[in-house]
Amino acid sequence: MFPHRNIHKYTWTSPDKKTHNQNDHILIDRWHSSVLDVRSFRGADCDTDQNLMVAKVRVRLAVSKQAAQRFDGERFSLRKLNDLEVRKQYQIEITKRFATLENLSDDEDINIAWENIKENIKTSDKESLGLHELKQHKPWFDEERIGILDQRKQAKMQWIQDPSQSNVDNLNNVRRDASRHFRNKKKAYLKAKIEELETNSKIKNIRDLYRGIKDLKKGYQPRTNIAKYDKGDLVADPRSILARWRNYFSRLLNVHGFNDARQTEIHTAEQLVPEPSATEVELFIENLKSHKS
Repeated sequence: MFPHRNIHKYTWTSPDKKTHNQNDHILIDRWHSSVLDVRSFRGADCDTDQNLMVAKVRVRLAVSKQAAQRFDGERFSLRKLNDLEVRKQYQIEITKRFATLENLSDDEDINIAWENIKENIKTSDKESLGLHELKQHKPWFDEERIGILDQRKQAKMQWIQDPSQSNVDNLNNVRRDASRHFRNKKKAYLKAKIEELETNSKIKNIRDLYRGIKDLKKGYQPRTNIAKYDKGDLVADPRSILARWRNYFSRLLNVHGFNDARQTEIHTAEQLVPEPSATEVELFIENLKSHKS
């Protein structure tokens, strides 16, 4: 469908590095005008005899003008509160900041008061706890592994520029060493994870134990942050997604039913219950389970 040079058309190379075929294609049923270009990239380092095929597709999504703005959600490192020193420092920090809010009048807007409280809590969390670091999908893939990939890519580029027998042998040796190195490194990482699970089981750290088991079982799962409007238009902006869910639940929950004439209203007297004291509140909080609210 698209004119290209011959080196950008074949998708498979035989083991002798001399025979090339076009074995892979992209089949599309409808919206063929959305596909702008299709070609193979022989320089991509996929460690296989198949060349990488890339299709350039144009898709129109109904994204609002705020798509460039990023949702400012922050997660704090709450595990540091298990440390006694960090917990005391956090208590001192948040007590100082909330001392300035005691002089607020009752006539002040509740939304403004809540914004002040929220900002004080977030500022205290940043200074005392810090932000939570996102977990890497492959922690064993470090700078050393990146260097090995660069060596393999360099060997492949030498073979592409000069397909001699020496470059072919060099490429095969580098690929074999890289595969062996990655395999051993991944085995060592899995062994360390299993030992960590065993340690958590012995010290009765059930929360981290089940979390580690869940991560090993589910593997990699890509996240899709896309919502659909009533008319079928897709939206990918986080703020627009939140607005879509807010609109959906407001219509779902705010449903006014009709009054049934046969239904009789029953009035019951509410039992007079005194407000709980501060001691009772502290007692109930201490009896709560860990990580439960």
